[in-house]
Amino acid sequence: MSAVVTLKKGEGRMVKSGGMWIFDNEIESVMGTFENGDLVLVHDFDGYPMGIGFINRNSKIRVRLFSRKEDTVIDEAFFRTRLQQAWEYRKKTVDTSSCRVVFGEADFLPGLVIDKFSDVLVVQSLALGIDRYKELIVKLLKEILAEDGITIRGVYERSDAKVRKQEGMELKKGFIGEAFDTNVEIVENGVHYIVDVKDGQKTGFFLDQKYNRLAIQKLCEDARVLDCFTHTGSFALNAGIAGAKEVTGVDASELAVHQAEENAALNGLSSTVKFLCRDVFELLPELEEAGEKYDVVILDPPAFTKSRNSVKNAIKGYREINLRAMKLVKNGGFLATCSCSHFMTYELFTKTIGQAAHSVHKRLRQVEFRTQSPDHPILWANSANVPESYYLKFYIFQVVDER
Repeated sequence: MSAVVTLKKGEGRMVKSGGMWIFDNEIESVMGTFENGDLVLVHDFDGYPMGIGFINRNSKIRVRLFSRKEDTVIDEAFFRTRLQQAWEYRKKTVDTSSCRVVFGEADFLPGLVIDKFSDVLVVQSLALGIDRYKELIVKLLKEILAEDGITIRGVYERSDAKVRKQEGMELKKGFIGEAFDTNVEIVENGVHYIVDVKDGQKTGFFLDQKYNRLAIQKLCEDARVLDCFTHTGSFALNAGIAGAKEVTGVDASELAVHQAEENAALNGLSSTVKFLCRDVFELLPELEEAGEKYDVVILDPPAFTKSRNSVKNAIKGYREINLRAMKLVKNGGFLATCSCSHFMTYELFTKTIGQAAHSVHKRLRQVEFRTQSPDHPILWANSANVPESYYLKFYIFQVVDER
């Protein structure tokens, strides 16, 4: 390793506050030769060692740190240790039948996501430096899981996120190793799903809401439930399996609704859990006009903003759906509402929900506030600078009329 990256005086604030990234505009100089993806040492302006990471001139995130210790050797033993630590953490904190095994920077493996769906792994590589080690990492993880008696029958790569283009990388998806049936059955919270790891969103299924889905089950017993942005039906099916008397799931994607209906049939819930292919923003006013009321309304929208520039429009969207949803909740019923956008901060999301309640003259009694499942750990740092780590905000409220 020959290159040394030196920071400008006063820069590197993210790294100094616990983050793993160094941006292009923070660098004073790079001494030595390197190719994109190579390991480099990082020094502060005065020569103080900041760590070791990989560099990519195509990315605004110029260096992603592997370790804050400059003498760390990045070899097979390094990756085995990191993966073993990640797996041991999951065994302590979550149901590992299906879970996120590696969550990028929060597991000190920057740019890498690995999800386990039953006996299948799905790998997402989002940075050039980690991409070089992808096949080694898969081999090591399979060995670690085998030590616990878990045989992985197949690995699929879903490195097809657009963010790879910002790294100067091509989008990529396909089998790592032998081909297999990419429709994988999993069980979560007692609900069965078919996960399409080849063409489903992201890696195929949103594991981050696992325990939030469980949290709404008790509220849904003998209830009339509306699940908005249902995707493949996960919240709706948790409501159904908990004994809801009637559940309607809504999504704008025909493919998602079809998969949701298949999942309902898989669980024997087709008679109580129904799905509509509709735009939620159009449907909610229609339901209000028709006088419909629900015991529980669930809002699990996609990220309305993926950049700071579009936050104002996102606020309008979150306020609109939340006030519409509150109007549809019976007096004393419940609203579960969330945001998965990093840029929609906790404070901003909380304020927006409060404004929505005020505008429709409803009082909110907070039942609980939750974040993402523990297999998506939140690495404490300056969270505004660690987008990968803290992003999911999830509230459950009782909605009551003004008294």
